[in-house]
Amino acid sequence: MKKEKSLVVFQDKTIRRKWYKDEWYFSVVNIIEVLTESVNPTDYLKKLRKRDIELGNYLGTNCPHIEMLTKTDKKRLTLAGNTKNIFRIIQSIPSKKAEPFKQWLAKVGYERIQEIENPELAQNRAREYYRLKGYPDSWIERRLRGIAIRQELTDEWKQRGVQEKKEFAILTNEISKATFDVSIKDHKKIKDLDPKFKNQNLRDHMTNLELVFNMLGEASTTEIAKSKNSQGFDENKISAKKGGKIAGNARKNLELETNQKVVSKKNYLGLRKKKLKIIK
Repeated sequence: MKKEKSLVVFQDKTIRRKWYKDEWYFSVVNIIEVLTESVNPTDYLKKLRKRDIELGNYLGTNCPHIEMLTKTDKKRLTLAGNTKNIFRIIQSIPSKKAEPFKQWLAKVGYERIQEIENPELAQNRAREYYRLKGYPDSWIERRLRGIAIRQELTDEWKQRGVQEKKEFAILTNEISKATFDVSIKDHKKIKDLDPKFKNQNLRDHMTNLELVFNMLGEASTTEIAKSKNSQGFDENKISAKKGGKIAGNARKNLELETNQKVVSKKNYLGLRKKKLKIIK
């Protein structure tokens, strides 16, 4: 689950969550902080468990420790509960925020299930997210199409024995290098994206043309993997290079005709100010 999906906000307070056993699990400490406004929610939780023995037993039996990111992007095991567990915790905490929080929790806890049952909802939510940030509609449609093409590619890789995370990243980089003649890391540097901010997705800062060629590289890779019946990492790496090369050749032809480079310094960092401002 992407990082931007693992954080939700209630009344300006960030709550960590993770998709676990087919449902959302939320950080219990974060929930305590929101409801009590305690400066030390971890200590508050310890005292609460001692005061309410029944709750303490309930947490120990029903709430697992799940790996989540800290504010410093370090992975730590965190006590977490699903929607049902959190409702039980709320019963033990006197808070004026209890009712509005229950309504909020019911919504965000169920949204992923709705998206699985109806993928169009996820697409509509993403479209609204980009609109609120100020992206133009023409860019949004290309970005959403790119997300669908990317999903088709990663689904194909999974079926062909490619391991997620590291191998996915290597293959994606091979497509990028063949498509744009630059690695993903260097492409980010060109756009002045800070590597410290892991949530700065390169694709969210691509121009329309960059998105088009990126889609072509990934769609070509998918089709080549199917036609060649590529299996495992090594064979799919060859397919990735070939797919990227198809997009790279198309890019070079366009650059030759227009005398303009497709890879651009332009980005959408200015949208932090809730305005559409492409920075050169």
